[in-house]
Order: sequence, then structure tokens, then C-alpha cells
Amino acid sequence: MFTTIFLQASSQESLMNMLPFVAMIAVFYFLIIRPQMKRQKKEKQFQTEIKKGAKIVTTSGIHGKIVEINDTDNTVTIETGAGKIKFERSAISMEMSKKYTTEIKK
Repeated sequence: MFTTIFLQASSQESLMNMLPFVAMIAVFYFLIIRPQMKRQKKEKQFQTEIKKGAKIVTTSGIHGKIVEINDTDNTVTIETGAGKIKFERSAISMEMSKKYTTEIKK
């Protein structure tokens, strides 16, 4: 009789001990993982919708204008002050490009 009461109490205690860990994982997911996934999805969409003639900034900080888009190997040719440079589409930064275009409009 005492053993069944003891087993019931210990299972409830173990459940209560795991509750803070479950709460931490949920907070971690909603504050860090989920927003990062949304940001990556928006950036990928931005990179696929880039058009010829758009002014952009790469992740390495190079400013330029898109001259040519090659869909077969997923590259973009950018015209800068120094000449033309070929980059991967993934090297184009959404945040920096939007900041660059809003500064020009002002």
C-alpha cells in the first residue's frame, strides 16, 4: 500500500521537475528559433525576386547594381565602381539592400 502511494508521488514530482525545462524550450523556440526561420524565409524570397537594375548590398558590404542574373548557376553579376563582379544570390543581404534603397529615396 505504501509503495503505490510512494510511486504516485514520485511520478508527480518528476513531472513537476521537468516543467521548467519544457517551459525553457518553449520560450527558446518562440523567441529565438521561430523568428530566425521567418527571417531566413523572407531573405530567400527577397533573393529569388531580385530583378535586373536593382541596387543592392552584399553580405560582405559591396554596394552595386545588378547587371545580369543567371538562373542556371544561381549567380548575379553586380556592377560596382571598380567594375563587374559575379556573386552567388545568397550573398545579397536583404536588410542592407532595403536600408540602401530607403536612403536613396529620402
